[in-house]
Amino acid sequence: MNKLEAVVFDCDGVILESADIKSESFLRIGSSFGPEIQARFYEYHLGHTGVSRYEKFAWLYRTELGREITAEESRQMGELFSNYCLEAVRNAPLVPGFEEALAWFKSRGVVLFVASGTPQAELETILADRGLTSSFQRILGTPPAKSQLLAKIISEGGFDPGRVLMIGDGETDLQAAQDNSALFFGRGACFKDRGLPWSADLTGLIPWVKEQSGNL
Repeated sequence: MNKLEAVVFDCDGVILESADIKSESFLRIGSSFGPEIQARFYEYHLGHTGVSRYEKFAWLYRTELGREITAEESRQMGELFSNYCLEAVRNAPLVPGFEEALAWFKSRGVVLFVASGTPQAELETILADRGLTSSFQRILGTPPAKSQLLAKIISEGGFDPGRVLMIGDGETDLQAAQDNSALFFGRGACFKDRGLPWSADLTGLIPWVKEQSGNL
């Protein structure tokens, strides 16, 4: 690995232990549509972590109800979702190893970003409440999709994609890295036995980076 130029963190499940909180909120949202639709909606969510909640709501209406969601229905579902989870997300603990990784990258001049499926304003509020805003050059939420967010970071920063590391806990994060020819490190056992670097939390991140290059 050449010297890293930039590191891009997902938020839920990478910075904050909030992925399960949001999954529970999707489960609650789906409950009003009956158990069968709820189960399929929840399964869709689990297979598309990192995708905007509004895209998931649109999928629910299109696939399960047979029509397009209206702007007002989408707004109401988004508001309900935020009511279910925002306070819990704000108070969620940091992922083990995140603070150490953040300090290590900053001490070496690596430019740091956040790219998340959370809506922009909500993402900014959450990270500001945790005192993390100043740690990142830019904080980017949806829309657009994760792959486009990463492309924007690489293009506008003039970075070599092979020197940009995406850290994520879902398939959307991995796909974004692959779409942009960036490096990837996975948080969680879903990446085990797939030939990808990963660890159960972020405590394995810096040891892996050090193994890849002794000059960072």
